[in-house]
Amino acid sequence: MCASSQPLASAVGVSILNAGGSASDAGVAMAAALNVTEPTSTGLGGDMFALYYQASDRQVYALNGSGRAPAALSLARLQAEGLGAALPPAHPYTITVPGACGGWVDLLTRFGRLPLTAVLAPAIELAETGFPVAPITAYFWERSAQNLLARAVNGREMTIDGRAPQTGEIFRNPGLARTLRAIAEGGKAAYYEGEIARAIVAVVAEAGGCLTEADLAGHASTWVEPISVEYQGLRIWECPPNGQGLAALIALNLMKGFDLAGMDALGAERLHLQIEAMRLAFADAFRFIADPAFSTIPLAGLLSDEYAAERRKLINSKVALPQVKHGKPPAVSDTVYFCAVDETGNACSFIASNYMGFGTGIVPRGWGFTLQNRGHNFSLDPSSPNALAPGKRPYHTIIPAMATHSSSGELHGPFGVMGGFMQPQGHLQVVIGMQNDQLDPQAALDRPRFCLTPNGIHPQVALEEGIPPQTVARLAEMGHPVEMISGMARAMFGRGQIILRNPRTGVLCAGSDPRADGCAIPQV
Repeated sequence: MCASSQPLASAVGVSILNAGGSASDAGVAMAAALNVTEPTSTGLGGDMFALYYQASDRQVYALNGSGRAPAALSLARLQAEGLGAALPPAHPYTITVPGACGGWVDLLTRFGRLPLTAVLAPAIELAETGFPVAPITAYFWERSAQNLLARAVNGREMTIDGRAPQTGEIFRNPGLARTLRAIAEGGKAAYYEGEIARAIVAVVAEAGGCLTEADLAGHASTWVEPISVEYQGLRIWECPPNGQGLAALIALNLMKGFDLAGMDALGAERLHLQIEAMRLAFADAFRFIADPAFSTIPLAGLLSDEYAAERRKLINSKVALPQVKHGKPPAVSDTVYFCAVDETGNACSFIASNYMGFGTGIVPRGWGFTLQNRGHNFSLDPSSPNALAPGKRPYHTIIPAMATHSSSGELHGPFGVMGGFMQPQGHLQVVIGMQNDQLDPQAALDRPRFCLTPNGIHPQVALEEGIPPQTVARLAEMGHPVEMISGMARAMFGRGQIILRNPRTGVLCAGSDPRADGCAIPQV
């Protein structure tokens, strides 16, 4: 089964499974198809992360496919150019090395069954012949066409004569087809060296950035040890920092200490506890998450039951904390999310992004993709573990997740909720829905959500339409500044996918988020 935010991408994934591909083959094929069908969220100018469950050894493997800051970019350089206080979101200095291509190839090298040419063939065909643009994608494409893409160097290449494609209109991207064909034939080297690399460096220089061919040629994705906690009979897995999956696990650890059984799922009493747990988790996340090559992160302490018990004492069941601060753990030893499970029970949990929509909107001339603005997540405070530095990976918002059964190690399923700092909040809410309330994947994704805005630290709480008015009123009384969100603005609550496997029968059950255009499709 495959699930993604675009029906055509889900169909591509299933076609790869039908051709004998593994879950990783289907995952990369969907990643490439989403480059074509949802460039508003993802592309070869961005990054990726993946968790892979291998059924033969019941192990979860984590791949960090994020890129690093240019070697010539430093805090001193920003200060000298008057940018030491803040970087504009689409500034060329926010362009980090795109890690997506390297991650695709590395994932397939380890777990794939099919050649790269076969895996990328469906996306190449979609790019060349065109595809009908889906409604939600068309809406966000139009917003970018009138603003970001109109200003960015070569940004009009991602439009039709300066406008976005309309719902149902066919959009072709021959430049992206050219890029994908080059990668299919030449692998990573075709992207990080040679003609594509020179085009990336040239457009970044034209825009005023400092990325070099050496930065691209030196890129490497990394296989890392996943992190996890137990929750309600499951082990929930995330990628470690520089990703923010740690925030989801900290929050789940805090929630383990509360009896939710008698609480209304959408009542103020339960939502208050989840909100406060997320606020505490984000306080630690922003203090400790950084590139582990540059700082020591006390992961064992942050995820320990002892630390959770101590931090849980800060949560008042009746009133919101006026302020949250990071703790001192003990010293102990716009984005697309999609997933696939193959016929042998292998699972791929995959996420990729340009960061903010089209990222910087800057397009390497003629190659059909925009360059990310992931470097905007660096701190410009030199005392922060996440401070900008040459060759460093920034705090990363995109996080895939995986669940296995605690007792047996068997697969429960891949899942994820995309959307900036909403992602760990979405993970918390769908896990609680599935485990505490026994919701099926679709019902867990359909349930209205909360979102701490703008980044989880501040007390502002966005509440999605469908949350009862009495809950909204009570949360306000408890000290939460609340705001109701409806319509297309509900995109702020993320767009998720879930595939669960019945351990007794092997039957798969999936859901696809109604806040996106996608669907789940079984293999037939």
